[in-house]
Amino acid sequence: MAEGRLRRRLRRFDQSLADMPDHALTDRVQIPTTAVSPARRITVRVIYAMTALFAAVIIVYLDRHGYRDIESAPNADDPLSFLDCVYYATVSLSTTGYGDITPVTPSARLINVLVITPLRVAFLIVLIGTTVETLTTQSRQVYQIQRWRSRLRNHIIIVGYGTKGRTAAAAMVGDEVAPGDIVVVDEDTAALERAKSAGLVTVRGSATDSEVLRLAGAQHAKSIIVATNRDDTAVLVTLTARELAPNAKIIAAVREAENQHLLQQSGADSTVVTSETAGRLLGIAVQTPSVVEMMEDLLTPDRGFAIGEREVSPKEAGGSPRHSSDIVLGVVRANKLIRVDDPEVDSLELGDRLLYIRSADEER
Repeated sequence: MAEGRLRRRLRRFDQSLADMPDHALTDRVQIPTTAVSPARRITVRVIYAMTALFAAVIIVYLDRHGYRDIESAPNADDPLSFLDCVYYATVSLSTTGYGDITPVTPSARLINVLVITPLRVAFLIVLIGTTVETLTTQSRQVYQIQRWRSRLRNHIIIVGYGTKGRTAAAAMVGDEVAPGDIVVVDEDTAALERAKSAGLVTVRGSATDSEVLRLAGAQHAKSIIVATNRDDTAVLVTLTARELAPNAKIIAAVREAENQHLLQQSGADSTVVTSETAGRLLGIAVQTPSVVEMMEDLLTPDRGFAIGEREVSPKEAGGSPRHSSDIVLGVVRANKLIRVDDPEVDSLELGDRLLYIRSADEER
């Protein structure tokens, strides 16, 4: 009974961060945006100002019979000319108003429109531009976070953006995964800045905290990559992620092989032993360095050759994978990888998936 109450209290605490309003998350969640030059920003503001001025001119011109020019008192029934409408809209939008000194000749009014008004617009931009930009930037960030959270489905989470996490992200982007579908969770500010500059969404915090993983949308994630620098941290992150996302595919990296079973028991679907993998490549490179070069090529999806996965076509069903036009490395049947020389896959079935070597430029 006490354990149930404690679990409910912890669950309410875990949800507190994810349930926070969007404006309170701008210091934790960063959505990458396209950088815009200052000259372009000013140009856009000037275009907006000119558009508003033009709209005001049209409105005044369509209702020109309702306006009177005090300088044309003898001909009070004459409607305003188009230039009069431009002048009226100009002094109105620029908050100049009416004074005892007003341009009365067409040339003076034309100069007011062509010269004075752009100067007023530039002055207003310089005067209030910083304040307006600060407010709009904050509002834009809140809107982006709100929109991101509402669409956060079937994405990929990378926990840890060190060498392993950064390389994993680059490999996925090179394999046609949209950067906006990758969320990086890390505590290191410098690592988060690198991830943001690569176009990835970032969440600041420790992934051992279920609040942070929930904020990153772990409960809706398709895959979670655990690429931390410590094995004990990787185990704890995997446990937390599996509890939040029972259906997500979790791939975890571990430095030592003796800790691999701990990750598997924690819920990892796949594990990569980084130290042993690197050691094997080093050993192979002594005798056959070209083999290592080819393996590096296969692991780089955006150039040379790459390892692909596809479904068995109806024409291939019943045949042997060794007779395929592609170089088949293995067959995935019922979520189990089977080597191509295994008698179990001598006859392909519909629903099987082939792991094969493809050209990196094949899909492009």
